[in-house]
This record gives sequence, structure tokens and C-alpha cells, in this order.
Amino acid sequence: MDRITNDLLDKRHITQIQIDRLIARDVKPDAILETLTKIGAISLNALKRFVVEQIRLGIYELSIIKNYHFLDESSILGYLAEVLDLQYADLDAIDMDYRLVEKIPTAQLKRYNALPISQDDMYVIVAFADPLNIEAQESIQRLFQRKSLKVAVATEKQIQTYLFKIELKDSVKELVNNIRNELRNIGSIEEQQEASSILQLIDVILKACIKGRASDIHIEPTEKNCVVRGRIDGKLTEIFIFDRDIYPPLASRMKLLANLDIAERRKPQDGRFSAMVMDAEFDFRISTLPILYGESIVMRILDKTKALVKLEESGMDSDSYKKLIKALESPFGIILVTGPTGSGKTTTLYGALNELRNVEDKVITVEDPVEYRMNLIQQVQVNAKVGLSFADALRSILRQDPDKIMIGEIRDHETLEIAIKAALTGHLVISTLHTNDAISAIPRMSDMGIEPYLISGALMAIQAQRLVRRICKYCKKEVDIPLALKEQYEAFIPNGTVFYHGTGCKECNSSGYMGREMICEVLPISEGLSSLIARGGSKDEIFKLAKEEGFVGMFENGMAKAVQGITTIDEILRVAKG
Repeated sequence: MDRITNDLLDKRHITQIQIDRLIARDVKPDAILETLTKIGAISLNALKRFVVEQIRLGIYELSIIKNYHFLDESSILGYLAEVLDLQYADLDAIDMDYRLVEKIPTAQLKRYNALPISQDDMYVIVAFADPLNIEAQESIQRLFQRKSLKVAVATEKQIQTYLFKIELKDSVKELVNNIRNELRNIGSIEEQQEASSILQLIDVILKACIKGRASDIHIEPTEKNCVVRGRIDGKLTEIFIFDRDIYPPLASRMKLLANLDIAERRKPQDGRFSAMVMDAEFDFRISTLPILYGESIVMRILDKTKALVKLEESGMDSDSYKKLIKALESPFGIILVTGPTGSGKTTTLYGALNELRNVEDKVITVEDPVEYRMNLIQQVQVNAKVGLSFADALRSILRQDPDKIMIGEIRDHETLEIAIKAALTGHLVISTLHTNDAISAIPRMSDMGIEPYLISGALMAIQAQRLVRRICKYCKKEVDIPLALKEQYEAFIPNGTVFYHGTGCKECNSSGYMGREMICEVLPISEGLSSLIARGGSKDEIFKLAKEEGFVGMFENGMAKAVQGITTIDEILRVAKG
């Protein structure tokens, strides 16, 4: 047994009988402590208090908690800070003063897991991963001889992350100094925007984000800094932090690239530009939004190769793929792809367009905005300013003799009504709808004012999807999942299943995940389902009949991917309901 379980037993917080019962149920020795907290033999809070007390007394090293994945480091440190009467610092919630670390060797800060975060006239506040390391505190104090040291507590992971960002900041220090020199020597705003160093900095940002597999780049001014974050595998990660004075020329140059009005800072603006990054051409869709300290600038990275992704390569399992392809082979009808924002619906639509486009058929799309440009397809961009809505564009498209139509998104009754009529008059229509699952799309269409008999006549198939993060292949390790989870989902977990997780490495930025995978459910509309929809059948009735016909839900599809070792159960529970 592990050390903490033994100590709890010695101090009679738990009993040998409780441990023997778990061993009889085949609970592994290293999972006993976690299982004891799950069954309520000892509360998680009581366990944390016990561990903190042993750390305070010097019986345990702080590093002991790394052996217990279910003990949250931040809450343990929060308790410890409270006991020691110190400040607990969540570094992500602090607008840090980075000028404090400019004169200190980063190597020394790394050695002691320390990070100066702020100062006033008397004190400099330094966050330590181990607040009981007196040697570290004395060494850091010598670096700030004019001020007294005030110790704060932060997690080692957060400190290391911010030290890595400071190293990145140092790597572009020369470029930032060049920008400052150029701005000092250049008088007019027009010349400042043409400054070559700013273009070089933009190139560095684009390269770093694309290398890091980001789908979006966020440039955000704060009171003291300019933060650049990238959305990697669906989660935002800070990539660069610059001083506040770099933001204005950077924002102006970004707006200039996208042909936006650089003088307009009070209204949101949208634009796009193309750039060659690492010998590949990328399109960037840019959006600006006025905020308290300037403008938030967000760029969606549009990788042209993604527009050519085939459906079978998008992470779809073979059964779902066959069902969707069969629906796409229909000469007419409507096919819907559903899911929340950021669930990969657009990529699926373009994958479907790749299956549909050929010389013999006229394929027209209505999009807002057009994300990827494709050959053999006529693409229409919605423009509300000149009165070209989805519905207006769709009416005109039907006079263009199309065979197949793609509508970027069905947002209102009018667009849905025209799409249904187009499907009933011999056109194949594919589009997206915002619903949580495939079956919910049917009552949603009724709620939007479409008669059930029209829905049943037009609907060919509905696909619902989500994106889950894939386990990083570089740090993939076997993991034991809690017994309670195994018992709860035993219907989906075959005997002998081995589960995996990512321990975190430099390849995946310590996240344990790399890349994303689709989980989905495809509901083909059979004759039985069609007649049930026409009769106004309830959602429960539709689900029952669909299950009888072999419908596989998204949660089941996701659990199959967790069982295959592609992703983790935590990811499936995060994005799909069990």
C-alpha cells in the first residue's frame, strides 16, 4: 500500500476492514485511496487537510501529491497557504508585471520554481511552488536587495508555464526593441504601419500559432500587457506576452492587412487576408471587437488543405460514414449536420461537398462567410448590408438551375421553409442546425413553424457531432479508471479493456492531448421513421424506433473511441451526455 493510506490507517482515519473489502473487490493497491474517497470512507476535504498538516510538519515533501492524480494540486496549495497565512496566487487570474523579471536570470527562477508577480513601495511579491523552501526564498531575496520579499504560493505547472512564456518573450526581445526604435524614429502613423519589424513580429506570431496547431489566434490588450493566445485542440493557450506599447502598432498593422478601417476603434469590423507561412498559403478571417483596453482581435486560421479533407479521413467511424454516404447519394432531400459552435460542422459540410462536386452537377453554396474556396462549386457570401440574407440568396439560387445546394446555417423559419421546398422539388440540400443531438433536430424544425408532413417528406438524414481531444501519442500511458465509473458504464466497456491517458510532454504542451477526433451519431430517415414524423411522433417515440432500427448514439460512439484508446473517458463525459 502507498504511504498516505498506511499513515491514515495508523492514525485510525480509516480501518483495515474497509481496505480488505476493496481488495476483495479486486481494487488495485494504488487505487485504494481514491476509491475510499469515492465511497465516502474518508472525505476528499478531510484527506486534503491531513496531507497539508503532514506537509506543514515536514513529515511529507510537497512533491508527494504528484503520486495521486485525484488530489488537485491547486486546492492542496490553497489549504497550505491558508494554514501558513500566505497568499495563494492563481497566476492565470493576475495581470502580471513582466518588467519585474527582465533583470533576473530565468534559469535561477526555474531552479527554485519561483516567479515575481508584483511589487509596491515596500514589498516584492514572489510566487513559490514550495513555500517551505527557505533556501529558495533567501536566494530570490538577494536579487531584490532594496525591497522585502513577500511569499505567495502557486502551482508548479503554472510557474513553469509562465517561465516558458518569459523565455519566448526573451526570444523576440530584439525584434520588440527594433519595433520601439522604429516607432521612435518614425513620425507619421502611415510610416509606423509600414515598419518592417512589426511585419516580422506578425510573421513570428503566425508561425508559432500554426506550428502549435492553433485554429484561432486571439490578440488581447490588458492594462499592462498585450497577450497572444491560440486555440489548440479547442482550448485557449497563451503563446506570447508583450508589453502594452507593442499593441497599438500590432493592431493597426493587422487591420491594414485585412483592409479594415484603422481609425475606427469603436465598432466591430470583419475582414480577411492571405499569407504564406512556412511555404504554405493560409487564409485568415479577422474580427475586431472594442473592449475596455482597446480592441480584441481574433483571427480564424483557414488551412486550405482542410477544405479537401475526405469524410472518411475526418475521424468518422465506418458505420456512420456508410450511413451518411448513402444519404448523400440521394437525388433529392435535406441532410442536416447538427452540433454547437466549434464542433466541426463546417469541416463535415466541406467533406460532403467534396463527395458531391463533379463536372455534371451544378453545386451552389450560401455561406456567412465563405471559409474555403473550392473549384467546381459556385459560392455565394451572405451580405446583410446590401440585403442579401440566407433566404434572399436561396430564392435566387433556385432560379440558377442547381442540382445540389449547401446552406452554411439554417437560422430562421424563412430559410428553413425555402430549404424544405427545394428538397421537395428535386434538389439535394445539405445544411447545419444548432441542436444538441440528431433527434432533437426534428422537434426543432417543428418549433420553427414547419409542418410535420413536410419534414417527413424532405428529411433524408441527420448527423450530430462533437470534437474530442485525442490522447498524445508521445506520452500515452495506461491508466486505471475509478471503479465507480467502470460500474456506471459497464454496458459500454468490454471485459479486459485497457484505458489510456496522456501524462503530458513537450510535444503536447503538457496537456496530454494532441489533435482532435470526431464523435458522431447519424440518423437515416427510414420509411418507418418518416411516417412516425408525419404523424407528429414525440422525441421519445422517434428515439425508441431509431434504436430498434440500429441507431447508435453519440455517447456510445464516443465510448467506443475511449475503449479503442483514441481518447479518454473524461473527454467523452465532457462533451457528450451519458
